[in-house]
Amino acid sequence: MRVKPFLIALLTALPLAAMPLPATADGGRWGGGWATAVQQPTATWFPNWSQEGFDNHSVRQVIRTSATGTHLRVRLSNVYGTTPLRLTGASIAKTTTGAAMRPATVRPLTFARSESVTMPAGGQAVSDPVRLPVRALEQLTVTLYFRGATGPATFHSIAMATSYRAKGDHRRDAGGAAFTETSLSRYFLSGLDVSGRKNTVVAFGDSITDGYGATNDADDRYPDRLAERLASSGTSVLNAGIGGNRVLNDSACFGERATARFRRDALDQPGVGTVIVLEGLNDILFPKNTGACATPNPQVTAEELIDGHRALIRAARARGVRIIGGTLTPFKGSDLYSEYGEGVRQAVNHWIRTSGEYDAVADFDRALANPEPGHAGELLPAYDSGDRLHPSPAGYQAMADAVDLFTLTR
Repeated sequence: MRVKPFLIALLTALPLAAMPLPATADGGRWGGGWATAVQQPTATWFPNWSQEGFDNHSVRQVIRTSATGTHLRVRLSNVYGTTPLRLTGASIAKTTTGAAMRPATVRPLTFARSESVTMPAGGQAVSDPVRLPVRALEQLTVTLYFRGATGPATFHSIAMATSYRAKGDHRRDAGGAAFTETSLSRYFLSGLDVSGRKNTVVAFGDSITDGYGATNDADDRYPDRLAERLASSGTSVLNAGIGGNRVLNDSACFGERATARFRRDALDQPGVGTVIVLEGLNDILFPKNTGACATPNPQVTAEELIDGHRALIRAARARGVRIIGGTLTPFKGSDLYSEYGEGVRQAVNHWIRTSGEYDAVADFDRALANPEPGHAGELLPAYDSGDRLHPSPAGYQAMADAVDLFTLTR
């Protein structure tokens, strides 16, 4: 299917969904410190709590900020909720290990000076600023407490990080003993903003941006490694990947199509100056995927995918945001490989590299490809997580190293 002109207009004309960015107590503005792209509640690759939701539960989630600042605020999402969501209270603190926090750093979070907040169905909430000085690459723990039943939870499926659940109100517990249940997904938590004017980079994509194949709780996805390269520059990196995501078609399990979620997940991030796009491989792969999560799964052409990328480029340009095209990575030997799909990948990559329509190119394909004769279109074995499709932690490091930092900081 081709991207219709009305879709391009929709991407560029809809009003900003995020709340305004007021001045912080130190006189600066907000920049992105951490983020994740939210999805509708569903059963996916990992067991999760999204469909059952929570009832008299504390949910503790550990994140790593890629920005330095003195004040923080937390963003929560009920975008996929069908009823109002009542948060009884929340806290933030610096992490020690697991679900434990540094006692002296525990700060209650408030919302319009109240410890509780109700988010309408389809809505979000942003906490009041809290003073808690942090440095880039420091871990923080956010605890949410729901006294009543939440119903199904807006969440992020593939966190590659542990979330913790406990019965009752444990938002102020420095220790983690009460948190005996764990999950590898995120719940309701969509962002952390850090005070001070920031140059925010958003890595936007599918499971290869999301980090499938990385190490749980190790922060070794490609956006994490890129954040480490940029930590001293004042440029932060946010991960807006969704495993299984596609450019042209929605999925019940893998999020709205890239052209529909691009504004919310990329362009509305505070302080965003650059977006790196790595999308399209699932559009190519999914015609061979017969699972319910993959439908609809029409065969796509290179021209259709390029039209979708052009819609993203136009939306970014309309907001004055630099946009970098990531070449689609090798997948020969994977279960979903086809010669037709490889031809589409090569054609899309040729366009990304040579058309000049993106502001710059991150050549992830060449960074990960096996250069040995007879192995064209394959991942280098050292960069393969084992499925011939998703990179290993070493592969994610190679991807981060392939990004020209000048294109992100100039």
